[in-house]
Amino acid sequence: MLGRFRSLALLAAVAGLVLHAGCRRPVQRTNEVVSVPAAKVPLDPGDSAWAKAPENAAKLLLQDLVEPRLMRPSTTEVLVRSLNNGVEIGFRLEWVDSSPDDLADAGRFPDACAVQIPQRISAIPPEPQMGQAGQPVEITFWRADWQAFVNGRPDTIQSLYPNATIDHYPFEAKPLEPGSVAQKEMSARYAPAQAVGNRRVGPRTSPVEDMIAEGPGTLGPAKGGSSRGQGSRTKDGWSVVLLRRLPEGIAPGVRSQIAIAVWEGSHQEVGARKMRTGWIPLSVRAAQ
Repeated sequence: MLGRFRSLALLAAVAGLVLHAGCRRPVQRTNEVVSVPAAKVPLDPGDSAWAKAPENAAKLLLQDLVEPRLMRPSTTEVLVRSLNNGVEIGFRLEWVDSSPDDLADAGRFPDACAVQIPQRISAIPPEPQMGQAGQPVEITFWRADWQAFVNGRPDTIQSLYPNATIDHYPFEAKPLEPGSVAQKEMSARYAPAQAVGNRRVGPRTSPVEDMIAEGPGTLGPAKGGSSRGQGSRTKDGWSVVLLRRLPEGIAPGVRSQIAIAVWEGSHQEVGARKMRTGWIPLSVRAAQ
């Protein structure tokens, strides 16, 4: 009698597990990146709306074509989902990275990711390696250190290096009233990177930037960039949303391409040293 009771209990437990699994939304995998319509494209990578989009498991390749090359593999795969509202298109990228790197320093590099889309739709797309002459590509780029600043980490020596000892900064001299014209001028004088227009330093209000390229070595800032982004740590890596305007000409029934790159800071990846994909077909699904 006791054995029969145990058997019935085991069957009930198994049935419960099967029912629970059946209630979960199955992950729909596709061979292309399919952007599905949504009333709102959330910046939060954890928003439940992203579960409505099919997932593309994009395999990453070594960047071993141009110097400085990457010859040792690191990140092998990035999971991609996409939503759009007819004006903007968002991409959520997820990948495994056990070592969060959100500080740029001598010999230290931040984790990062990017999406690349041809500026114009054509029968023959440009080279996936940063485009080619006459066929530019648009790139939306995210960095983990920029995200840390946007999240509230101060961009100061004391916050980045708690054990650092500082004798004196001229722009913090007591005679200078904080926020005064004199104090701001002195602060700019002792910030040479900002003074020469270095866009990669200083406090930031966004963790992403827009760039454009027509081949390796031609990368530069895009005029009028309006992309947004947000990244967060997961239990085993990063989840990042990149939100940009819908590329010109992209509509239901019209196909384009997307390429993705991931940098793992702890693997000494920076600049051309990265893991990347070739072109992946990109399509926009019509609203139901």
